[in-house]
Amino acid sequence: MTQSIAGVAKNADRMIFPMAATCGLAVATIYYNQPLLPLMAASFGHSSAGFVATATQLGYALGLILFVPLGDRMDRRHLILLLLLGNIGSLLACSAAPSLRIASLASFALGLTAVTAQIVIPMVTGLTAPDKRGQAVGIMLGGLSAGILLSRTLSGLVGAELGWRVMFQAAAGMDVLLMIVVWRTLPRTGGTTDVSYIRLLASLGHLFAGEPTLRKTALTGFLIFAAFSSFWGSMAALLARPPYLLGSAGAGAFGLLSVAGIYLSPVVGRLADRMGSRPLLFAVGLLLALTSGLLLRAESGIGLLMVVVVLLDVGNRAGLVACQTRVFTLGEQARSRLNAILMSFYFLGGAFGVQAGQASAARWGWPGLALTGAGFAALALLVHAVLPEPGLAPRRQKII
Repeated sequence: MTQSIAGVAKNADRMIFPMAATCGLAVATIYYNQPLLPLMAASFGHSSAGFVATATQLGYALGLILFVPLGDRMDRRHLILLLLLGNIGSLLACSAAPSLRIASLASFALGLTAVTAQIVIPMVTGLTAPDKRGQAVGIMLGGLSAGILLSRTLSGLVGAELGWRVMFQAAAGMDVLLMIVVWRTLPRTGGTTDVSYIRLLASLGHLFAGEPTLRKTALTGFLIFAAFSSFWGSMAALLARPPYLLGSAGAGAFGLLSVAGIYLSPVVGRLADRMGSRPLLFAVGLLLALTSGLLLRAESGIGLLMVVVVLLDVGNRAGLVACQTRVFTLGEQARSRLNAILMSFYFLGGAFGVQAGQASAARWGWPGLALTGAGFAALALLVHAVLPEPGLAPRRQKII
């Protein structure tokens, strides 16, 4: 029998850490291929396999829109299990792909079905006491970030020793274990709406048009992630120049500094609970602007760059915790759809930030990258300060 959310809320604490691990392992599947691209290109006789990674990201972006809203309509545990099953099939298809074209198609399907974390986060948040929701979001995002960090390291090691196909097979095996964890840990919860799937997707537009806080938070998130991504999209190319002359391995090692941000995620979540998401978002914008400005002196030493990496990661993580905590308060019956809209803006902001950062870094070097990141952060502060709050905006529409 389906349990009500109120009936399972008292058990929320025991599921937070297993679900944080689930978020990490689920999102890892879209990053395993990145260190494997040279091996895949050589295997297929191509000079580059970059579109494999692009297809994965495009699939993920579409999955946010097509599947995450279903978390408001059906039993989320059932939905997560179906997505994991589809992800297993996609991973096995990747491992058996006879050509780069088939590998790209399978990777698109992989990304499409890898959105489990974005269903788990609003579900667990809904089962958590209101005064602990920021902390719960922080722990979930800590698990998600750990999955991203460790996926690249694990994939590189397995690929080098056993080949890229074995990595995809191993990932499929980990998905099987995830299905067992989800089955044993998550309660069954009924949907919060019974509207048709078409109306459910159409409601995304209605929610965005009718919720001023959602529009403001989504745009702020777009700019925060653009500031963060502008740095990571250009750092490797700039580190290859004098005075550093570092290769891809040296640039990749900077990613290990993200461990500090993972450790601080629950702390950031507790800050969101205590001080509120609005002041935290203002602090995030200020931190990212000042940190990006430090890149004006990026050539003064590697230590400064290490500080920048840690501060940018903490700022981006705090921004996402604050944004998700904020939009989840807008409607219990639409949390999955609200999250789908927010994360779609985040990913769009990331893509835009990478392109802007690469263009400015190629032309002006570290100063150009510094001004680009600081500019995005300053715009986030402006949006946060200028756009109206819900109390000054028209009354929100009824959520279906």
